[in-house]
Amino acid sequence: MDHDHNMPGMGGMSPPPPRQNHMNNNEHMMGMGLTHMTFFWSKNAEILFSGWPGTRTGMYVLALICVFVLSLLVEWLSNCNYFKGNKANGLVQTFVHGVKIGLAYLLMLAVMSFNVGVFIVVVAGHTLGYFLFGSRTNSENNACQA
Repeated sequence: MDHDHNMPGMGGMSPPPPRQNHMNNNEHMMGMGLTHMTFFWSKNAEILFSGWPGTRTGMYVLALICVFVLSLLVEWLSNCNYFKGNKANGLVQTFVHGVKIGLAYLLMLAVMSFNVGVFIVVVAGHTLGYFLFGSRTNSENNACQA
């Protein structure tokens, strides 16, 4: 027996077509910006602040330099014995620890922009910072020892 699957009441109706979504799986509109959920390589990015660095190459390079310096600073604060070896009170040590943790979380948020350039400079900054301030090969030259 032939049944027409498009007739109402016959139980064979096809579901309506899926709604079209104008965003793909890698992008999500949030306000005016575009947030990536996978790694991408582009100078057109938002790192930490809305609209920064934007689409200009010079601002992107400046953003990468700032992130690199922040990662160096985190490594310096992590390995600097000046604040630990000095007879500084616990309040100063606590403040320095808070600054270090705050900067580390700021770097984590920068990496969460999923921009490959940011990821590379954060890893490079931590690596160079560890070599300069934390490795045993440079421990005798460590400028922040007490």
